[in-house]
Amino acid sequence: MGKGKLILICQSGGEFVTKDDGSLSYDGGEANAVAINPETHFGDLKLKLAELLNLEYKSLSVKYFLPGNKQTLITICNDKDLKRMFDFHEGSVTADVFVIGTSGFDREAFAIETGRRAASRKNSTDAPTAAVTKTVRKTKKMAPRRKRMRKDYLTESDDDMEEERDTSAGLDGTNGALDVASEFNNLSPEEMVAMWKDSITGVGQEFKSVIEFRDALQRFSIAHRFRYKFKKNETSRASGMCAAEGCSWSFYASWVPSERVFKIKKMNETHTCGESSKTAHPTKNWLVSIIKDKLRESPHHKPKEISKSILRDFGVTLNYSQVYRGIEGAREQLQGSYKEAYNQLPWFCDKLLEANPGSFIKLVIDNDKKFQRLFISFDASIHGFQNGCRPLLFLDSTSLRSKYHEILLTATALDGDDCIFPVAFAIVDTENDDSWNWFLEELRSAVSSSRSITFVSDKQKGLMESVLKIFENAHHGYSIYHLLDDFMKNLKGPFHGEGKGSLPVNFLAAACAARLDSFRMSAEQVKKVSSNAFDWMMQIAPEYWTNAAFKGESYQHITFDVAESYANWIEEVWELPLIQKLERLLCKMTEMINNRRMNSSGWFTKLIPSREQLVKDASRRAHYLKVLFSSDTLFEVQGDSTHVVDMNKRDCSCLVWKATGLPCHHAIAVFNSTGRNVYDYCSSYFTVDSYRSTYSKSINLVEAIFKPPAKEKASVEEAEQVLPPSSTRTPTTHQKRRRKILGIEHRTVTCTKCKGIGHNKLSCKETS
Repeated sequence: MGKGKLILICQSGGEFVTKDDGSLSYDGGEANAVAINPETHFGDLKLKLAELLNLEYKSLSVKYFLPGNKQTLITICNDKDLKRMFDFHEGSVTADVFVIGTSGFDREAFAIETGRRAASRKNSTDAPTAAVTKTVRKTKKMAPRRKRMRKDYLTESDDDMEEERDTSAGLDGTNGALDVASEFNNLSPEEMVAMWKDSITGVGQEFKSVIEFRDALQRFSIAHRFRYKFKKNETSRASGMCAAEGCSWSFYASWVPSERVFKIKKMNETHTCGESSKTAHPTKNWLVSIIKDKLRESPHHKPKEISKSILRDFGVTLNYSQVYRGIEGAREQLQGSYKEAYNQLPWFCDKLLEANPGSFIKLVIDNDKKFQRLFISFDASIHGFQNGCRPLLFLDSTSLRSKYHEILLTATALDGDDCIFPVAFAIVDTENDDSWNWFLEELRSAVSSSRSITFVSDKQKGLMESVLKIFENAHHGYSIYHLLDDFMKNLKGPFHGEGKGSLPVNFLAAACAARLDSFRMSAEQVKKVSSNAFDWMMQIAPEYWTNAAFKGESYQHITFDVAESYANWIEEVWELPLIQKLERLLCKMTEMINNRRMNSSGWFTKLIPSREQLVKDASRRAHYLKVLFSSDTLFEVQGDSTHVVDMNKRDCSCLVWKATGLPCHHAIAVFNSTGRNVYDYCSSYFTVDSYRSTYSKSINLVEAIFKPPAKEKASVEEAEQVLPPSSTRTPTTHQKRRRKILGIEHRTVTCTKCKGIGHNKLSCKETS
C-alpha cells in the first residue's frame, strides 16, 4: 500500500457480541475494503459506503475501536474524527470499521449529493475521495438483496399518482416534491432561472405525474415572477389561475390513463396583470430544497443571509417567518426531526443504561408529556471520580443553543493533571433553583461518598444553600474564573498607580494567597489603584474564595472556564436535534477517556509527568537549605527564611505542602536529611496509579443512536410519548435576580420633547 494511505475493512450486516471479559466481537455480516488517505472527506466516504452497502445515507453511522481496546466503540461524525482515526492507525496497513444504518439506498439522493460535491471541487486536480478496492468476505447473502432493491427503485411505476392529495400552493404546499434546486446543481442561479422559464410550454405538454407538473409550475412561476393559486389540486387533475384578481392567465391539466401521462389540456398564457411587477409565492417544498442546498455548503447560514441570497438569485421576497420555517424543514430533512428526537429519548435512555450498567440515568417529563429533565452519570465517571479524583466538583451550566432553549447543567471534577473529568450532566428545560436542586439530588444518589466534597460554582447562581443542604459536610466556594470575570466587568475609573492592567493580577494573587496577611497585601495593592474595585472585592466573604480562609479542598489556581469544554464539544452540532447533540457529547467524553488512558500507558514514573516535574524542581531548590532537628517529627529549615516542617501533620509553615498536596522544598530538604522517600509524602491523587484508575473504565455508546433498529421500532412507538419543551421562555425569578445582581435593568423610555417618562415624542400628547 502506498505511503499515506489506509485500507478500511468496512464490516456491516453483523452484530456485536459481548465476551466474558467485557470486550466486543463482531459476528456475521460482510466486509468491504475502502482505501482512504489523510485528505479524504468523511462525506465522500459516507456516500460511498451508503451506495456500496445499500444503506440510507442519513442513518449511516461509522464506528471503530481504538488500537488495543475492544471494549469501546468510537463514532466518526466529521472530517476531524476521520483524520483522528487515521492518525490512531498510523503505521498500519488496514483498520477495521463497523458501518451501521437502515437498509435502503436512495440513488437519486446519492446522485444529487455526489453532483454537488463534484461541482464544488471541479477545480481540484486531485479531489480526495474514498475508492472501493475489493470485497473481502461474505458471510450473509446481502449483495443479491441490494441488487434487487436497486432494480425495484429504477423500475418504480407511476403509482405515485395515488400520493396524498395536496390542497394548497402556498407556503404549506405540495408534499413529496423533488429537490428542484439540486436538479440543476452545476448551474448558477441565473442559468437555473433561465431554464425554468420554459418549464411550462403550453397545451399538450406531458409530465410523468402530477408531482412533476406541480414542480414545473412552481419553477415557471419563480422564473416569471408571478403568483398562482389552485382551483383544483388533486392527483388526477389540477386547475388554477394567476393570483392577481382579474388576470386571464389560467391552466387545466389532468391524468390521461390510456397514455399514462399527466397532460396540460387548456391554458391561457396571457397575463393581463403585468406579471413582471409581481414576485412569486414559493411553496414550502421549493423553499426547503433551495435552503437545503445552501445549508449543505454552510450549515450555520442565518435567516437574513438566506433571505438576501434567494432575493438576489431568484427575485423572490421572503419574510423572516417563511425563511425560518424553510430552514427548519431543510434541517429536518438533512439531520432528522427535532420533535422525533425527544420521542426517542425513552428508548435512548434504556439502551444507554443497558450498555453501561451501574450508571444513573433519569428522564423526567411533565403532566403534558413534555420533556422536562434528563440526568446522566455513567458508571465510568462515578468510578473515576471516587477512585482517582480529588473530592472537588465544579457546577456550571451552558446553553445548548436550541430552538427549545434547553440548558446543560454539569458537575465536573479535575484529574491529577488538573484537566476536566465529567462526572454528571443534565439537560433541563429551564435553569432555575428548582432544576438545580433536582440536579444536586440526583448527583448525591450517583456519587454518594463518605468523603467531604468541595463544590465550586458561579456566585450569581446562588447554589450555596442547596449544596450545603443536600450534601452533608460539604464545602462551597465561588469560581475564581467567574469572580474575575465579574470583577473586570465592574471596574470603573479613575485608576491610579500601576493602572487598570495590574488589577486582575492582584485579584488572582489575593485569591491564591496562602496566608491572610498576604491576602491583605494583595487587596491593598488593588485599593491603591481603584477604591471602587477594592470595595467590590471586599464585599465577597473571603472564606468562600480565598485560599487563605477557605476550609475545603484548594481550587483557587483553577482560573479557566470549566463549562467552556462542553460548549466547544457541541459547537459543531448546535443546530442538530437533541439525540444527536447527546451522541456528540458522549463521543467526546469517550474519546477523552480513551486518549488519556492511552497516554498514561506510556508513563513510567511514580507521579504523573506534570507533578513529577514539580517535585524535581522543588528537590533542586532543597539542596541549598539547612535542616535543624527539633524532634523526631518537627524540623527547622533555614534558607532565605526559616520554616518549620511537621512530619505528622504533613505541613510546613510556608503552607505550600498543605495547599498543593506536594511536599515543598523545605519538606524535601528534611526527607533528604532523614532518608525518607519523597513519594511517600505526595498526595495519592497525583500518582500515575490514581490517574489510570480515573480512566480505567469506558463509556459504551449506543449503536444506531440516530434511529432505533427496525426490530425495535415498534417498542419505541409503543413507549410513552415525549414532546419537546415549550419553545418560548419568560424570565424566571432566578434570571431576574441575576439581572439585578449584574446591574442589568430594562431601559426607561424618555420623551425627547417634554422629557416625560413612559412615552416617546411620537406619542407625546403635549402641545407645542
